[in-house]
Amino acid sequence: MQDYIHVGKMVAVFGVKGELILKHSLGKKTNLKDVKALFIEEVKGSYIPYFVESAKAKDEEESYVKLEGIQSKEMAARFTGKPVWLLDADFRNMAGKDAPISLLGYEVITDEDENLGPIEEVIEQPHQVLLRVTLEGNEALIPLHAETLDKIDRAAKKVYVTLPDGLLDIYRGL
Repeated sequence: MQDYIHVGKMVAVFGVKGELILKHSLGKKTNLKDVKALFIEEVKGSYIPYFVESAKAKDEEESYVKLEGIQSKEMAARFTGKPVWLLDADFRNMAGKDAPISLLGYEVITDEDENLGPIEEVIEQPHQVLLRVTLEGNEALIPLHAETLDKIDRAAKKVYVTLPDGLLDIYRGL
């Protein structure tokens, strides 16, 4: 099975020829160069490929996208609000090196050398980033900001953190 990475959603129709605006979290301006298909989740759990006819960067968070077979604003309108996914390989090529989403799959290591497991999701909020990991079968949210981040070892794919006392106890049910 393919690994898909959630990168954003279609937020609006642009123009009258079926172009869409993709709001993404790739962390850099992108024209989706070398991406053959975007996977749009029209129905929960379905990753339907739509081939990219053309794409143009709008800014660091949005790109204009023209999909094959979508010729009118009415056809494009059905995609607004729909989640967009990329294949893992395409995602790794597209994500900005400094974008928080590029940490997906990295191991989270505490200041006590405890490996909390791989980052399964990156949740970006206005003043911090949350890393979702599974800790002893429970979903755990690890805050990532200036006070908790010690370092990121990109070569070893590890994120080192110092967490507030008792934070992990909440997720362990102690």
